[in-house]
Amino acid sequence: MARRSLSPEEQALWAALTRSVKPIRAVPRLPLPAAVPVKQPVEQKRLTPSPARPAVALPPRTPATILDSGWERRIRSGNLAPDMTIDLHGHTLASAHARLGQAIALGLAQGARILLVITGKPPKTAASGKATRRGAIRGEIGHWLETGAHADRIASVRAAHPRHGGEGALYVILRRSR
Repeated sequence: MARRSLSPEEQALWAALTRSVKPIRAVPRLPLPAAVPVKQPVEQKRLTPSPARPAVALPPRTPATILDSGWERRIRSGNLAPDMTIDLHGHTLASAHARLGQAIALGLAQGARILLVITGKPPKTAASGKATRRGAIRGEIGHWLETGAHADRIASVRAAHPRHGGEGALYVILRRSR
């Protein structure tokens, strides 16, 4: 694939951009020392492998996709009673992200198992009556939950039952306290 050259206007924009960028490192890099030739050993010694260290089991960082059948049945039937509800509908992305983190921390501190997170439904078009795109908060919430400070404490994230908001809400199921 051949690269195209920049137009004079694009070159001016690029030059202005590069002048406005400050380097991350404030201290200049030191030059690397000159390479020193290494003598090859005449006879190679056999190295014995070091004993293997036992693997440390880390808690899973992403929410599970499958819960046990009791949870599945309760979610499908809507027979869940959320311990906490947080309404992010109408917030900016920054404030919604902050409120979600605070709500999860509070839920964990209070021993909550089920958080109902209301994100709001996406706007509908007048012609079809169907949603054409996801809302901004709904589009980001999965990433926030996966990468947040409490990601290892989330057991699962599920779409809410229609009685709790349907497409406009999620159940965040937290793991039991350790």
